[in-house]
Amino acid sequence: MWNMMCDVMPTIAEDSLGQRGSQFSADEANLEQLMVNILDERDKLLETLRDTQENLANTHIKLNDLNKERDSLQRQLQANLPQGCDTSNLKNGIPI
Repeated sequence: MWNMMCDVMPTIAEDSLGQRGSQFSADEANLEQLMVNILDERDKLLETLRDTQENLANTHIKLNDLNKERDSLQRQLQANLPQGCDTSNLKNGIPI
């Protein structure tokens, strides 16, 4: 009976389990490296986003300052123009 079972049962190659294990290990290592790369890329993108947002905020501040300066210069121009001067051809103090 024992001999019959040995003849019927297929032999299991010991190498195949080791190869599967190494295949899973390689796949896991590749997946882990991919995840690390994705996280690194995310960090770089977040840093770029923060820098861009800061730059945009600074640009808005400069724009507001320039608008205030323009308005001040327009008021000075209007105040220093002769009373009879026709300003109908001026748009925001600029000739059109």
